[in-house]
Amino acid sequence: MNDVSTPLSFVGTAPHSPWATYLSQVDRVVPYIGHLAKWVETLKRPKRALIVDVPIEMDDGSVRHFEGYRVQHNLSRGPGKGGIRFHPDVTLEEVMALSAWMTVKTAAVGLPFGGAKGGIRVDPSQLSIKELERMTRRYTSEIGLIIGPQRDIPAPDVNTNAQVMAWMMDTYSMNIGSTATGVVTGKPIHLGGSLGRVKATGRGVFVTGREAARRIGLSLQGARVAVQGLGNVGSTAAELFVAAGCKVVAMQDHTGTRVNPKGFDLDKLRAVQSGGGGVAAHPDGEAVDAESFWDVDCDILIPAALEGQIDAARANRIQARMVLEGANGPTLPEGDDVLRE
Repeated sequence: MNDVSTPLSFVGTAPHSPWATYLSQVDRVVPYIGHLAKWVETLKRPKRALIVDVPIEMDDGSVRHFEGYRVQHNLSRGPGKGGIRFHPDVTLEEVMALSAWMTVKTAAVGLPFGGAKGGIRVDPSQLSIKELERMTRRYTSEIGLIIGPQRDIPAPDVNTNAQVMAWMMDTYSMNIGSTATGVVTGKPIHLGGSLGRVKATGRGVFVTGREAARRIGLSLQGARVAVQGLGNVGSTAAELFVAAGCKVVAMQDHTGTRVNPKGFDLDKLRAVQSGGGGVAAHPDGEAVDAESFWDVDCDILIPAALEGQIDAARANRIQARMVLEGANGPTLPEGDDVLRE
């Protein structure tokens, strides 16, 4: 029997799970928040977690089942806000942590939203476009009872985009019998999306890094940048740093890792990505093993992929003057300790 004083979400949590990382982060800020410490236990408990079965008919006529999630961590400040990710490693604990980080992020910048997150455990690269659409629509119908413009507003995340948001918006609208453009953000411009939304996060990473560099006396002219994750966030941040005079000397994504002390031509990377390739297919630089990425001599390191990337061992190897987080929770608590020292 679980102790009723222990958050149910913590029971059985693996020590290096995203949720365990989040709980450790909450505990670490308690000495600094004064009277607000009375809300710590609230932050440790998601308000609502939904697990759904997503059965779809495949193109060959067979039926496959995928597991989906939507977690609303806290809705005190307004409707939930947070992305939807399609990835084979999606778990409930990961989605819980991502929703909690959204609670903190929306509150930190004063937005009238709470924190939420969703996902499906699937490798979308293995699905046809029609299978992906059927999966998205079924998932939307399954979580439809808890989302809505005034309740919880999904957005794109890892392996989802404006097209996925359009399917979600259309499905939700059909189910309620009226058009609801406000049910998602990140949708196509012609359906009410926002200009600049795709590059917004990467631009935020750049602006934050530029200001931090100014404060520590780091000139961006000639500064060396290493980027992990070359999706919307990492690629946009890389482009903006290069435009400011930096050079990208190391890149890593799920396809591979390459280093080039002279700096990479990002136009070539875009060309490779448009053809369905990744970092491994870039014609310049040297291919190295994945772990060597953390040994690269650079000034700015940008982890912009998935959570839990920088543990104590990797943190000890990092040579950058600045670690500029573009992903959600990329640094484990023990990695934070090393970097702070």
